[in-house]
Amino acid sequence: MRVPILLVTGFLGAGKTSFINDILKDSDGMRIAAIVNDFGSINIDAALLETATEDVIGLKNGCICCSLQGDLLRTLRQVLRESAPDLIVIEASGIADPQGIVSGLMDPVLWQAVTLDTILCLADAEDLLATPDRWKDALWQAQIASADIVQLSKFPRGDDRVASLTARLGAMGKAAVFGQDGSTLAVRDLIGRGTTRTANAARPVIDSGRFTTLEWSYKGAVSMPRFQRIIGTLSGELLRAKGFLTFREKPGESVLFQLVGRRASLAPAAREQEGCTLVLIGEANRFDPEAVRRRLDQELVLSDH
Repeated sequence: MRVPILLVTGFLGAGKTSFINDILKDSDGMRIAAIVNDFGSINIDAALLETATEDVIGLKNGCICCSLQGDLLRTLRQVLRESAPDLIVIEASGIADPQGIVSGLMDPVLWQAVTLDTILCLADAEDLLATPDRWKDALWQAQIASADIVQLSKFPRGDDRVASLTARLGAMGKAAVFGQDGSTLAVRDLIGRGTTRTANAARPVIDSGRFTTLEWSYKGAVSMPRFQRIIGTLSGELLRAKGFLTFREKPGESVLFQLVGRRASLAPAAREQEGCTLVLIGEANRFDPEAVRRRLDQELVLSDH
């Protein structure tokens, strides 16, 4: 019997990792392997998924968190060889057209062992309401078009406009839209909702070259006020930022930093992380990663020496 794959896609910051973590924590007795296709060599999402419950099979801390930037087929074969999952969940990068993964899964040898069962797209309700241009974004449209299920995330409770989101998604041919009341489907209800897919149905993949990224690390602690000041001035250039930080003002504590658009948060990390690791993503025509790297080095590191 072939192992079903649930592919979770969605634009930057839509809540894919949180959604998958909920699946892992409420797996309903299923053995689940999670594979992360993050953007960049610093894989923040993998670190977040490694905090899931022990019910998840895996190579480390109960979870298989691998980068698909190498070899998707090799990674899946490793999962199948070293464990016997009931379900494989793949998290696509927020800048990725899921068609690239769909095409990879059409490998005839792999197809004997796994089946791409369902594609679920997370749609950030707050972002869609606040950013009308998102509806015109070719990458976002491709992510939605690929989906068998659309799950609304970051539901603004009490906002009557959310009903219009369902109607607009329905007009795009998306009849299976969930989350209008803030709820999510149980993991077993996510399986078996896909359509028959063939290699002939593949379309050209949208290139991710419009995005650029900065990966920044520092072994020590940094100043919280300086960090907040830098991020405040950069927020207009960034689409997404995430990472783990240690602040001099909070010795012995690890902090998870998240930014989506202009929405930023700092929260206690679920596990201890040493030093600082950041990933910042922006449009290539607006965000200069090397200029920002120099600023982070100057204001957070060199200024203290």
